[in-house]
Amino acid sequence: MIAAERIEEDEAVRLYRSTDINAVGLIANIVRERKNGNRATYILNRYINYSNICILSCQFCAFGARKRDPHAFELAIPEIVQTTRQSLSRGITEVHMVGGLHPTLPGEWYLKLLRSLRALDPGLHIKAFTAIEIRHLAERIFKMPLSATFQILRDAGLNSLTGGGAEIFDPVVRDKICRGKETAEEWKEVHRLWHKMGGRSTCTMLFGHIETIENRIDHLRQLRELQDETGGFTGFVPFAFVPETTELKHIKPASGLDQLRNLAVSRIYLDNFDHITGYWIAMTLPLAQISLSYGVDDLHGTLMEEKIFHMAGSKTPQEQTKATLERTIREAGREPMQRDSYYRPIRA
Repeated sequence: MIAAERIEEDEAVRLYRSTDINAVGLIANIVRERKNGNRATYILNRYINYSNICILSCQFCAFGARKRDPHAFELAIPEIVQTTRQSLSRGITEVHMVGGLHPTLPGEWYLKLLRSLRALDPGLHIKAFTAIEIRHLAERIFKMPLSATFQILRDAGLNSLTGGGAEIFDPVVRDKICRGKETAEEWKEVHRLWHKMGGRSTCTMLFGHIETIENRIDHLRQLRELQDETGGFTGFVPFAFVPETTELKHIKPASGLDQLRNLAVSRIYLDNFDHITGYWIAMTLPLAQISLSYGVDDLHGTLMEEKIFHMAGSKTPQEQTKATLERTIREAGREPMQRDSYYRPIRA
């Protein structure tokens, strides 16, 4: 590990089961510093959940709704454009947009949305849609192959894909927490094709529910193998399950130590990933600050109005200022750097 050699699954198991969390963090920190020096990054971005109406009913999800549910919502394109315009005036460089699998929105609605956002600012990075949304658009809305769907979305303004929907790749776990969702292979197929078309994306892991350590390592293994194949992932963003308002509310949330351990092992194991993000919206900003000493080199972004985790019961703020993120990074002994959507530095 310290010798920059790739670790295997059995070594990852030992790291996960180690009781010396600080030793694991020290190793992860060496890997982080080797890849990124003393820099820690953040992005000025805006989250937009355009609708939570969804044909699926994932057990872990408090976000999705049927049309007649009291918490169902669907934003109009002018509303999304106005929200984005206001955020652009505050300096955002990225809009991050996901929603449910809406049963009736036509394909032209999605294309008009992308074109309208692109018309606001040619330099705005539009990061949108999870793999399952892409499959939904291809198979049910546009009724086109994935490659053709990608092409028309890209022509309309799409820049990169989000990493959501990966959850845990193990099929037994998926059947229990998100039955009916795409399989691991189908998730990977979407990102593989997007990467081969020259696109980039992030990837995720939802942990701290019913999965085992071995399930986590298998998830990391599959991501590492796909990254070996395509090199298209810009960063890895794991986040702990928030059970409070879901069907799995009986599950005890992941502890802070478990979250730090998971980030550290991910940093050590994913040797072909340049960046590991501490997702403060799920883990709280103070814990994300500590994670900067456990292999993390990025704190994600300002976000603004995140709904998915908060509808599940998250009590974290929905927004952070640039000043707060920079102060958080400096207090951890790191040098803050604003980045773009590809983790490239914009300015110190």
